Order: sequence, then structure tokens, then C-alpha cells
Amino acid sequence: MKKMKLNLIAALLTCLSLPMAAQNTAEDEFEIIFTDDGNQREVIGVPMALYMSELDSLMSLYHNQNYLTIDDDCVSRNESPNYTEEEIQDRLSRMPCTINMTYNPIVKQFIDRYVLRMRKSVSVMLGSSNFYMPIFEQALESYNVPLELKYLPIIESALNPKAVSRAGATGLWQFMLATGKQYGLRVNSLVDDRKDPIRSSYAAAHLLRDLYRIFGDWTLAIAAYNCGPENVNKAIRRSGGNRDYWTIYPYLPAETRGYVPAFIAANYVMTYYCEHNICPMLTNLPEHTDTVVVNKNVSFSTLAKFCGIDINLLRELNPQYRRDLVNGLSEPSTIRMPVSAINKFVEAQDSIMAYDAQHHSSYSYAATEERSSTKSSSSRSYSRSNSYRSSSSSRSYSNTRSYGRGSSSTSSSSGSTSRYGRSSRTSTSAAYSSGSYKKGRRG
Repeated sequence: MKKMKLNLIAALLTCLSLPMAAQNTAEDEFEIIFTDDGNQREVIGVPMALYMSELDSLMSLYHNQNYLTIDDDCVSRNESPNYTEEEIQDRLSRMPCTINMTYNPIVKQFIDRYVLRMRKSVSVMLGSSNFYMPIFEQALESYNVPLELKYLPIIESALNPKAVSRAGATGLWQFMLATGKQYGLRVNSLVDDRKDPIRSSYAAAHLLRDLYRIFGDWTLAIAAYNCGPENVNKAIRRSGGNRDYWTIYPYLPAETRGYVPAFIAANYVMTYYCEHNICPMLTNLPEHTDTVVVNKNVSFSTLAKFCGIDINLLRELNPQYRRDLVNGLSEPSTIRMPVSAINKFVEAQDSIMAYDAQHHSSYSYAATEERSSTKSSSSRSYSRSNSYRSSSSSRSYSNTRSYGRGSSSTSSSSGSTSRYGRSSRTSTSAAYSSGSYKKGRRG
């Protein structure tokens, strides 16, 4: 039934695509060849999400399959109107942003890519944004950074929580291993906190705030998020000390030259999609969820058996657990489930823990991450920070409970402030000095 539903959605969304005027070469997928008025040829790298956000990949995600539907009341013509540069520039200027949304021929190239070639993907991302944008906004607000940064995951992962770049950047916010650990994200054989949308959002907000404190300019901070502060500082030195993004632009890596324009284009298309005849998919949000904290190991299969919850939904709500095991013995760990399942867990907690201890071992779990990643080599994931507060704007996470032996834990975020709270230039730059902070296609 789910497969039929997926095929139906894919077929219906085909009508949203705009026929291409000319055949695209393979090179067009990865880079834009731009020739300026002086006939100078320039190669601009395309962020991975813009060439890997295929509909089949996005619709393979559990929440997209189960909670996104076609809006039959939205009639989308199979075309995007042609607007003048003055009209697009005026729209960008009217957006309620503190980050300067510059319009130029390079930004236009990325806007065209979204509203022409990626119409189906934009439709899906608009539907998925109902899941993620409230989480992003809450995290960004907690660090007092501009809310328009919530569209960075559009160009980082196309809102695909299973996304992994060739360089190993993982998650909605595409954290590299070293940077994720610096910002409090656990990564080991059982847990990859980069895959949690809430923790990763707080980690990303923390990182962006630190980058802004280094450069004092949001476009430079965004560029540094992509290529690291050292590359941005190098471009500043090569430009003679200028700290304007568009002035140092020629000295940045190829992909970073396309990163800020893609960010501006993502803000534009997610705001003015109606003007380009793009219909967002409807979202039927899943039932409210809550979290509990356990001090013992418990498997997903046991939770599914006793709490009456689909194991795939458990994986969707708890993507950080790589082997279907909540490893509470290592440290108090959170489980997120629908409220109805939480109530069953509370009633049967002793039986659940006893059953799991008798039937399962922490060494006997298959790596669910490996199973789920075989469908799409382009899949990415998401990240967390230990500055996470147990909350979400779209669901109820505030009433965190603790079960099992030992003292209760009200949050899994202990220690993050003392360890990563430093926001000086030294603490942030250290993660990149060895070259370990790389994002996108470069490895």
C-alpha cells in the first residue's frame, strides 16, 4: 500500500516539473559555468543538495511517505512565469531579513535552478518544512541568530535527515565528525547524535553564532560554515583585507562561491513559491510525542512489542540510535515516542526492562543505519548539540521522565555549556585549523 502511495505521489508530482529547454550535461549538475560581462569564464560549485535532491530520494523518507499528500485544491500550471530582474530584486528587498539578500546574475542562476529544474523537490521540501522549520527556529532563536538561517538545511541536505556527503558530513545541518564533537555531538558505534534534528539544530545555531563573532558579518559566517574560517580568512588576506563577501568572492573555494547565492535563492523560493506556480505538499503532522529518559539498555523491538508502536516510527523519531538500541547503561538516554506509547511504557516499564535484559544483548543488534542507507547512496543525516533543551515547537517534549536504576536525568544536555560554551575566536577556529572541517563534495 505504501509503495502504491509513493508511486502515485511521484506520478502526480511529475506534472509539476518544467520541461527543459535544452539537455543538461553531467557537468551542469555539479557546477555552473558563468561568463561575466568581460567574457571571463567562472566555474561556480553547486552545493550537493541542489543536485542530489531527487524526488525518489526525498519520498523514500518515512515521514514524507506517511505524512505528505498532494494538495488537490492547489492547481499548478506547468510553467514558471518570467519575472524581470527588478521584480525579483524588489521581492528580495522586502523579505523580513537582517542578512543582506543581494541579487545579481549569480543569484539568478540558483533561483532559476529552484523554480525551473527543481520544482518537484521544492514542493516536497515545502511540505517537509512543516516538520523541521519550527525546530530550526526555536534553536536559532535560543542563540539570538537571524531566523532566515533556518533555510541553510535546504542547501545542505534538501531537508533529507539521512543525508551524508562524500566528505562524511552528516545530517540536516551536515556536521563533520570533528566539528560535531566539538559542539557536543556524540558519535560512536551505537549513537550518532548528528542525526537528531533537535540536537543538530542547537549545535548549528551555536556554531553560526561563534562564526559571526569571528567575522562580524553574516554572509562571511555562512561562507565559513561551508568551507571553514581558515579559508575565509585566506580569502580576506588575498583581497587586501576586505571583509565584504562579494569582494572576497573570487578568492573563495568554488563551492563556497555558490553557497551564499544558493542560500539567498533558497530564501527566495521558500518565500515566493506561489508566484512561480509551485504547490507545496500537504502535511499531516504525526501525533504529539513526548520523551522519557532511561538508565538501562532497551531495544526498539522490545519497545515496539510492549508499547504498540511501529518500529519504523521509532527509528524515525530516534534517528541517533544506529543499532535499534537505546544505550541507557552508558549514560541516561532519551527515547521519543507518541504520547500513547509513552503511557504504555510508564505502565509496563518494569516488564519492558526485564524482558529486554533477558532477550537482548547490546552486541546483537544489526546496524539499522546500514540497512536504511542502502536505498540511496546520496542519503544524508542530522546532528545534535548538547545544548539541546528537551523541547520542540511541533510536538510536546517538555515533560521528560526518567526510568531505570540510578538517579533521574531531566535532560541529555549536561556539560555542553562548560565544554563548548566558549565563543572566542580560538575555541571556534581550532576545529578547522587541521583541515578537518570540510563540507560538501570536497573530501
